[in-house]
Order: sequence, then structure tokens, then C-alpha cells
Amino acid sequence: MADNTLTWLGHASFRLDTSGGKRVYIDPFLNGNPKCPENELEPERADIIALTHGHGDHVGDTVAIAQKHGSTVVALVELAGWLGKNGVDEGKLRNPNKGGTEHVDGVKITLVNAFHSGSAPDGSYAGEPSGLVVETEDGKSIYFAGDTCVFGDMQLIGRIYHPDLAVLPIGDHFTMGPREASVAMELLGVKRVLPCHWGTFGLLTGTPDQLDVPAGVTLETMEPGGTITV
Repeated sequence: MADNTLTWLGHASFRLDTSGGKRVYIDPFLNGNPKCPENELEPERADIIALTHGHGDHVGDTVAIAQKHGSTVVALVELAGWLGKNGVDEGKLRNPNKGGTEHVDGVKITLVNAFHSGSAPDGSYAGEPSGLVVETEDGKSIYFAGDTCVFGDMQLIGRIYHPDLAVLPIGDHFTMGPREASVAMELLGVKRVLPCHWGTFGLLTGTPDQLDVPAGVTLETMEPGGTITV
């Protein structure tokens, strides 16, 4: 199998190209995202879209991408219902709740807890925000915390799912900042961390150099458009 590669599209948006050849978009806020590289604004394909919650800077271009490419969309049950009413093919929707795992063409996507507010882009109810654990065909596991503060049960996420990489928001104001994110690294017990949800807007003042990185943890830093191997 090929490597798994993860590309940061700015803010909390990512493109995961899996070892089995699947292209997965996480929270594809592309158009309107000031940090999204121009060559990433129009995906050439999208097999799977996975969402953490319903805010507009995370749902982003989901409906348009799913309609164009016939993507399978994984989202919490209430958010999936909203997407179905707003143009996503209901036959392509997967609607788990927290703790549930969806199997999509060899890729496993599990919804886990997160602490944040939640609504759909039009302000309607979209269920509670969640984090995502994505397991690729070769067994690599990535934890996308979504928008959240730090919470003690991150220990459980580390214990149960053993992520090879944790993607954590650090921007502050709308999510945890560097001080909380540093504790999140300890609770998760991960060896690699990729910070996100920073630098997009002026309110997001947290930066990677403010993190207190625990011993033994590799901090992956990059500019939007950068790619790492998982």
C-alpha cells in the first residue's frame, strides 16, 4: 500500500489521501477560507467527507462537493438530517452518533466527544459537536479533535483509539488555546501532534510557538497546503 498523506487546507480543513487510494475531506471549508490554497478550492474528487459539527467554517463546501462528486458524507445524525434537506443525496449520508463507527470502503470513522457550541449554517439545530477518529485501510489512526476545549476524557480517546496523530485546535477564543492544547497532548498520550484552527482570523491569537510540547512528542508545523505522512 501507499502512504497516508494529510494536507492542511487552512483553518480546520484537511484532505486525507489514504493508503488504499481514498480521498477524504475533513470539515471542507474551502471557499471563503482565507488560508485555503487557491489550487485546493475546487476538489478534483472526494470519496468521503467527514464533519465534526455544523458551524459554517466546518460544513463549508460540503453540499457542493458531495453533489459534484457523489461523496459519502459522515456526520452526526442531526447534522446529517440537515444536509439531506439541503441537497446532499440521502443515500450517501451516514448518520452515526457519538461512539458510533462508520465503515466506508475500508476507512473507519468514529465520532467521539467534543465540547463546543453547535448549530447548522442557517442557525438551526445540528446536534452536538464531535471529534473524529479516522482509521485508514492500513490501520493508521488520526484523531481530529474538532472545535473543543480540553477535557479529561481525552485520556479515554487515547486509551481506546491509540491515535498515531492528533490534530488539535490551538487558536483560542473559539476553541482551546495553546495552554489547554498542551495539556490535551499529555492526556492523549500521542507522539505526534498537528495544530490547526489558528491564524485564520485576527481573533485566533494562539500559535504553535506558544505550545508547551511534552517530552517525546513531535509537533508537526506547516503552512496551509503543506502535507505530512501518517
